[in-house]
Amino acid sequence: MNDVHKRFGATLALTGVGFAVRAGEVHALVGENGAGKSTLMKVLSGAIRSDRGTMRLDGEPYRPRNPLDARRRGVAMIYQELSLAPHLTVEENILLGMEPTVFGFVRRAEVRRRAAEAIQFFNHPEIRPGVEVRRLTVAAQQLVEIARALAVGCRVLVLDEPTSSLTQQDVERLFDLIRRLRAEGQAVVYISHFIEEVQRIADRVTVLRDGEAVGTGEVRDLSTEEIISMMVGRQVEDLYPRSRRTPGEAVLEVRELAGASKPASASLTLHRGEVLGIAGLVGAGRTEMLRTMFGLEPIRGGTIRIAAYAGPASPHRRWAQGAGLLSEDRKEEGLALSMTVADNVTLSKLTGFGPLGLVFPGRQATATQRWIERLDIRCRGPAQRVLDLSGGNQQKVAVARLLQHDVDVLLLDEPTRGIDVAAKATIYQLIDDLARGGDGRAPKAVLMVSSYLPELMGVCDRIAVMCRGRLGPARPVGEVTEEQLMLEATGKGDAA
Repeated sequence: MNDVHKRFGATLALTGVGFAVRAGEVHALVGENGAGKSTLMKVLSGAIRSDRGTMRLDGEPYRPRNPLDARRRGVAMIYQELSLAPHLTVEENILLGMEPTVFGFVRRAEVRRRAAEAIQFFNHPEIRPGVEVRRLTVAAQQLVEIARALAVGCRVLVLDEPTSSLTQQDVERLFDLIRRLRAEGQAVVYISHFIEEVQRIADRVTVLRDGEAVGTGEVRDLSTEEIISMMVGRQVEDLYPRSRRTPGEAVLEVRELAGASKPASASLTLHRGEVLGIAGLVGAGRTEMLRTMFGLEPIRGGTIRIAAYAGPASPHRRWAQGAGLLSEDRKEEGLALSMTVADNVTLSKLTGFGPLGLVFPGRQATATQRWIERLDIRCRGPAQRVLDLSGGNQQKVAVARLLQHDVDVLLLDEPTRGIDVAAKATIYQLIDDLARGGDGRAPKAVLMVSSYLPELMGVCDRIAVMCRGRLGPARPVGEVTEEQLMLEATGKGDAA
């Protein structure tokens, strides 16, 4: 790809970008949200057309008319949001749009044969040609996407944030698959916000910033700090700030909490002025525990006390009691995407913007502008739709709503999932500021669920591990290691 330009209205998304990937290579593409990574790959995969620039595939001129044309030429892109038809079977998804036909009739036997050959590559017995895709796990669905690419003769495979919804075990399986593809001469483009993953799986890395390629190099020659500084355009000396925190009174107490399905049993005490982390594998029950605390899931047993309020309550009551939840699924239930930044920031608390329950847009915009500046939300202003923002900026809008409501207890479920390093650094700094308090602000209490152990170790004061629906005791960060946490999360801690 040479001198690729792309403009969307007044926004210049790509400015003269050059990018090349070799056969038998894993080439990582990294950058902040909005840097142009997805736009560049959409040009490559035929989803959009560049305004200027040229592309060559195996030395031949390449300019796909659409994604189907790109797939026929050997270029396939697997998006972070999977693009499968859940009501169709595995075999129907794999050959969708490219079914072998005779006189207009689909050759079912040929479809089944080619699908079986493609999924044989993965050695996953639960992925069978006749199974409906919706009955598979997210990890298995992702493999179906890759099988679809391989079934039509893939030369270049683009993976966009492929591990964002996978367990550690599934990540290792995916990496094994990528290594096999590389050994067979495939070119793999790997987009990720996890620098550790890039360093493990990639041969080379290209960094995009503000629509420009600012550097390419061998991964083994670049340190984590060098990659991050290229991404953000400045040095990030301390990704995990930790000021002096003084835990105060208990503001959240949970005893033997049991939900409709999960958790099976959870007990914890959260103090004002501390950050308590919850580690565990996907499916362990961490999200269900937060949702049960917040009133989104029914309580089967146990007690919950928030400040002076005890017992179960609705989400509306939890807001009034001083607790707010940041959902891990910001697109489906964390944000109203079609509404503006101002509407999303103020939606849970519309009082104070006018008399007699009225909302004056000017006052609403003024309150929102304060959070736009404090959280560095990249947007045109309070009136811009959230749908038009990058993932990292959408996440900041969701966080801003909790801050606007001024809750004392923040329940954060995967607060940095799918966002870039610079946005993560902003949220880490914000969590530290909230827990510390000062400048006339009382310290907040933060309960944080994360599947990313380095950030739990870097941000939290204490960490508890949930395994198969049961929450273990919380211990100071200095008394645990990542290895111990992983062993406990997999249920092997006692044996170890």
